[in-house]
Amino acid sequence: MDFSAALPTFVITLREGVEAALVVGIVLAYLKKADQERLNSWVFAGVGMGIAASAVVGLLFTGLVLAVESADQQYAPVVKPLLEGFFGLWAIALLSWMLIWMTRQSGSLKGEVEQSVTKALQKNDRAGWAVFGLTTIAIVQEGFEVALFINAQFQQGWMALLGAIAGLIAAVAIGVMLFNLGVKINLRRFFQVLGVMLLLIVAGLIISVLRHLDAAVVNLVQVNSQFAPLCFSPGSSCILGPQIWDTSQVLPDRQFPGVILKAFFGYTQKLYLAQAVGYVLFLSIIGSIYLKNAFWKQLPVRSQPSQTSARLPSNQVNGESCIKHKSL
Repeated sequence: MDFSAALPTFVITLREGVEAALVVGIVLAYLKKADQERLNSWVFAGVGMGIAASAVVGLLFTGLVLAVESADQQYAPVVKPLLEGFFGLWAIALLSWMLIWMTRQSGSLKGEVEQSVTKALQKNDRAGWAVFGLTTIAIVQEGFEVALFINAQFQQGWMALLGAIAGLIAAVAIGVMLFNLGVKINLRRFFQVLGVMLLLIVAGLIISVLRHLDAAVVNLVQVNSQFAPLCFSPGSSCILGPQIWDTSQVLPDRQFPGVILKAFFGYTQKLYLAQAVGYVLFLSIIGSIYLKNAFWKQLPVRSQPSQTSARLPSNQVNGESCIKHKSL
């Protein structure tokens, strides 16, 4: 059984899940400090609702692709790869934004969450619903990105979904270790490693998206020859330019170790010029911004905790922190 398709979704779900777990942990810690533990049930309800909503979004996307694939219409072979390419582009945009935003805002994550909870508690009789909404939005934001990526990798089958489930379980386990068992984890290093892995995975997604768009143009020309001028590239592709390499006989991307290289680095046994250019440009632009923020950005000076802040450990939840439950 080939588990390579599960690896990218595992990494993405693990990273997104740990971010969500940090938000939930900060909310619970703040409620404890504010003597509002009666609202904990609203937090867990928000987590459940967020997971359910993310699953529904993923199922809707999957159903849309399946409906197009099974439709008996002339342009169905064109619409399906276009949809997959659209999901891929959307996933690339969201995941790239998340990578850059998280590295820039990680130092203020704790304060922002506490401020949001403070506003929620001020709503008195509606405080429960406000906390519920805050938690739901936090979970849905992360789950939506995972759902998009899974649908962008739809051709990988159910293995991508299994990888997402495994990543979610691992994220929950890390959250429990951090906030309930007092286990110390260097969160800055954790997110740095997963961030680099995610950066390479998203770069590989660019190769897949371009392949989907090329397939859409090829199918369009086959369905209607009037669109033949769109196929300007010689050889086996329409819009990808000349082929750079063909290593299918030496290192096929459906056999080990090619499947691992494909899962984590976007390796493909047949690479075209447009794919190579897109891959290099993404790593050059987004990669340089991320690496600068994650590894070389000067860390901000920590401010003194306010009297209304939840007493998380002195090594706060930021880009360089560890969390230890005993300090709560």
